[in-house]
Amino acid sequence: MIMTEPYLVGLDLAGKRVVVVGGGTVAQRRAAGLIAAGADVEIVAPEVTPAVEGMAVAGELRWTARAYRDGDLDGAWYVVACTDDTSVNTAVGADAERRRTFCVRADDAPAGTAVTPAVGRHDGLTVGVLAGRRPRRSAAVRTALVEALQSGTVDDSAEPVRPGVALVGGGPGDPELITVRGRRLLARADVVITDRLGPRDLLDTLGHHVEVIDASKIPYGRAMNQARINELLVEHARAGRFVVRLKGGDPFVFGRGFEEVLACAEAGVAVTVVPGVTSAFAAPAVADVPVSHRGVAHEIVVVSGHVAPGDPRSLVDWPALARLRGTIVLMMAVERIAAFADALIEGGRPADTPVAVVQDGTTRIQRSVRATLATVADVVAEQDIRPPAVVVVGAVAGLKD
Repeated sequence: MIMTEPYLVGLDLAGKRVVVVGGGTVAQRRAAGLIAAGADVEIVAPEVTPAVEGMAVAGELRWTARAYRDGDLDGAWYVVACTDDTSVNTAVGADAERRRTFCVRADDAPAGTAVTPAVGRHDGLTVGVLAGRRPRRSAAVRTALVEALQSGTVDDSAEPVRPGVALVGGGPGDPELITVRGRRLLARADVVITDRLGPRDLLDTLGHHVEVIDASKIPYGRAMNQARINELLVEHARAGRFVVRLKGGDPFVFGRGFEEVLACAEAGVAVTVVPGVTSAFAAPAVADVPVSHRGVAHEIVVVSGHVAPGDPRSLVDWPALARLRGTIVLMMAVERIAAFADALIEGGRPADTPVAVVQDGTTRIQRSVRATLATVADVVAEQDIRPPAVVVVGAVAGLKD
């Protein structure tokens, strides 16, 4: 018998009838991709997973809640047989072949007339890998290819990147916590304007041609003027370069990101915003502090500690904040932690309210301390906690001893 290889092809299923027989996890996985392709999907199964039922309730697909019957494939362009009953899958496959409709057999791939490749997507590209019915190998190769595209190891750009600015949230510090899109755009940069809270390890992966500009702001120390940062973004973009403004956390969470967006817009410079993982939630999480927990906290308030309570520039209603019973996350608050703690206690928060302080969260030098509102200022001083640090006030900080 002559061994043949499957012919890899992309099907345009938009608006075309596709029948999936079976309602388990395989159907759940296949349905998502078929819906994304625009297919008119019908699931035929007595029972389905909660996720598939949710797709049906949302109107993304139709669910026929019964066993498979002859005639269910009428008008189908593509069929997936994925029940846990081999006899049913065999019947579906035979019906599909009589209709000359391609059918995937999830239980017995060689018995079907089509096979599903390991598929990955990246910036408009679809990568499909078949490995002679060795799914683990095809999945591993698919993942490696997509990661190479995302990191810039494999250059997928047929044309030079257009000049402009990408405002990228780099996450809380760990280089693996930048978003996929942020990592991809960073790999295409001609100029990177970064700050000290961005994932600095990623700078070492940039090509030698990339100009790196340090726009760090040291608390109560050296700092590049925000107006100058805005000017640099515009100047380099107008000079025909693709500029990545690499910021720590999320650009719009106390990061002055929108100021930079406005500066680019006013100058007529194209700008893209890539949200990031905010340290307000990520730093506590890696220190075993959930900012919310069922039955403990139903609200989370993130507050800037840039100015002290009572300062004319403050926009925070500290008495109202103190009356809340949920979680308060203080950013940029280490230097004034005594004033913030006093304001919360004065406003009605119990002095024994648990507090957690996480310094340099997600990085190699991360450390954290536990205290209460009454003791946090002394603990921070004794342990020499310094910025950047995230302060969590509330019962969630006391869930772990």
